Amino acid sequence: MPDQDKNTNAERLLPLVEKIPAFSQSVSRVLSLASDINCSPKVLVEVVSGDPVLTMKILRLVNSAYFGLPNKITSVHQALVNLGLNTLKHTALSLAMLGVLPRKNDAGLDIDALWLHSLAVGLAARRLAQAKGVPKAESEDYFVAGLLHDVGKLVYASYEPARFARALETAALDQVDLTVPERAELGATHAEVGALLAERWGLAEPLRLALAGHHAPSDETPAMLTDVVFVANQVVKRKNLGFSGNPALTPMPAGVRERLTLTAEAVGAALEELPLELQNARVILQL
Repeated sequence: MPDQDKNTNAERLLPLVEKIPAFSQSVSRVLSLASDINCSPKVLVEVVSGDPVLTMKILRLVNSAYFGLPNKITSVHQALVNLGLNTLKHTALSLAMLGVLPRKNDAGLDIDALWLHSLAVGLAARRLAQAKGVPKAESEDYFVAGLLHDVGKLVYASYEPARFARALETAALDQVDLTVPERAELGATHAEVGALLAERWGLAEPLRLALAGHHAPSDETPAMLTDVVFVANQVVKRKNLGFSGNPALTPMPAGVRERLTLTAEAVGAALEELPLELQNARVILQL
């Protein structure tokens, strides 16, 4: 898309993105810390502990089967010790975002099915990243990118329900990728809206680019985060884990295949336990 078209879309879509409720002060601080590679563990613990709702959600999640820790965790500091700084940061980040995003809509989008799909993509992306040798702590970036890859659909479903409903209907009837009727009905795709929302939240550029490119990874400016989220999205759709509102499957582009060098067997092995992990992780969506 030409730069001028991108700028025009951004100007038109920004008012939609700005309708998403603002974060609390503590959550805004968590977002700021999450994007800081030099984040102080002590400061993060103090900020999270100062938000009773976020603290409660984190402790419920940490003590669930999802993490499977042997001992009960009773404080954010204990969670930090047991999980590590990066996992705690991204757990807080994910829960904070889930807390402000709309859960109801008039577009006919099944929010529960969408979030189940998104959670599965996050889990799959993390596993694929680890299969590629990404350190466990850094692989949390892949989980967040997968979890949020379809966040633009929530903006459309909440604030452009009639036109988004038509896009969903066209995609279902014609069995085409949802981005095609989205562009026809709304002038931009949910991927572009998601990237704008990530920018508003002040998320790191690689994450914004992954949200923007998860349907069409760029060969000109390739990024493994974007490639992995693309693959995770397609695999989860094939496994019918949740439903994103998009019925079309996209073949893996040659560039993605060459860059990732993951065989079908390697992907299958990495994601063998995904359904069980997803079952344990569903608690995230209930907090």
